[in-house]
Amino acid sequence: MPGHHFAAMNERTWHNVMMWERLHASECGAPMLLKFQGKPHDLSPLAWVRQMLGGPAPFDRHDWTIDRCGKEVRYVIDFYFYDEKAGTPEAFEIITRPAIDSFENALDRAKMNIYLKFAEWGLPCPISGHQGTVASASAGAQQQ
Repeated sequence: MPGHHFAAMNERTWHNVMMWERLHASECGAPMLLKFQGKPHDLSPLAWVRQMLGGPAPFDRHDWTIDRCGKEVRYVIDFYFYDEKAGTPEAFEIITRPAIDSFENALDRAKMNIYLKFAEWGLPCPISGHQGTVASASAGAQQQ
């Protein structure tokens, strides 16, 4: 795979991480990548379930650790490639989410799913009552 594809995937992945980090924008406006580790032979629990249900295995997995203004937060990223969509932006699927290694990360996953579902239904955020920026960021990430 040419290098520009890797750069584009890393940019999309960082965009996805930043979407999650919007949940913590009031406590940290500038999270930074500390490290990442490729784990191409380790299936995440989600990837394992998807594969058991007949889906493809990811071609790669990464764990990215960010610095959220002094707090280390780990993200799990699964990368999928769909041959039948080769040559289109939809050929790559990048699933990014916080690792469930803390209560806060588990809560973030629950919040994000609620926010995205409400946005999908065209409803405002159930907590603030405003149209959410997280949902608009998610839509932008899916279009890239």
